[in-house]
Amino acid sequence: MTELAPQELRVLVAVAEAGGFSAAAHRLGITQSAVSHSVRGSEAKVGAVLFDRGRAGASPTPAGERAVALGRRILRLYEVLGAEARAAGRAAAGPGTAEGVLRIAAFRSAALHLLPPALERLAARHPGVRPEIRVVRELGPGTAGEVAAGRADLAIATLSGPASGPPSGPPSGPSGLPDGLPDGLLSGELTREAYSLVHPAGHPDPKALPLLDWDENCGSYTRDWWRAQDWIPRATVKAEDDAMVLTMVGRGLGMAILPELSLREATDAVEIAGLGPQGPVRRVGYVTTPELASTLAVRALIRELRAERG
Repeated sequence: MTELAPQELRVLVAVAEAGGFSAAAHRLGITQSAVSHSVRGSEAKVGAVLFDRGRAGASPTPAGERAVALGRRILRLYEVLGAEARAAGRAAAGPGTAEGVLRIAAFRSAALHLLPPALERLAARHPGVRPEIRVVRELGPGTAGEVAAGRADLAIATLSGPASGPPSGPPSGPSGLPDGLPDGLLSGELTREAYSLVHPAGHPDPKALPLLDWDENCGSYTRDWWRAQDWIPRATVKAEDDAMVLTMVGRGLGMAILPELSLREATDAVEIAGLGPQGPVRRVGYVTTPELASTLAVRALIRELRAERG
């Protein structure tokens, strides 16, 4: 098979993101026929149909989704190549400093509480780094899916699987990934959060209250424990996110079970009670790709995130 050229990859990504050949042509500043020709050539080289064509536009096939994701990741390496080479050239004169855009995906509470102090230290040590942060809900592919799709260099993600033993050190390879992460990514644990019962302050019987919950509050780290608790009722209210749940609890509308990061925003309107040594624990870590794990900016951010846990 003949390799795809960078411009062919750019066309595939543009078609997938724009939703059609005409819109991709406009985005790239070329003709629609040039886009069509490029896609047909890429499909011939790959040996698979990459897009379903229709009156409404074009959408990636499963083969196309994989090609586009890898295409984004390859194009990202072209983007960071110059910064990495310049840093290597400066290394002879002293420690290299990172520069350029660093794309980060994080779920809401991590973006609020884990990222800011790490980014503050990163800016002091590497002022040339320009973080771009996207808050992504931990549903479906979640934040790790942004890395797999080539839209983020590093994600702060909830890692599936039970928490046992001390937090991990170096990143794990594909064979050591927790369940639920896309294949081929690297991960490392940053912290562990115990879940707690949160209820309206002063309530005499909080376990009798209705349960408030939100869609992201699930996973193998809580599911088995949750099923074994006969005192937990079925959720009667589902909110958009954990901050909304916490606000509703403070208004006396029910009780909730929330992880520690979510409870950093708790006010005097709520009380927090531990769930004991057998209570659920959420593992929070970073996820990146093997090719970006060795870049200066990603390594520097991981170092600052790890410093948070002391």
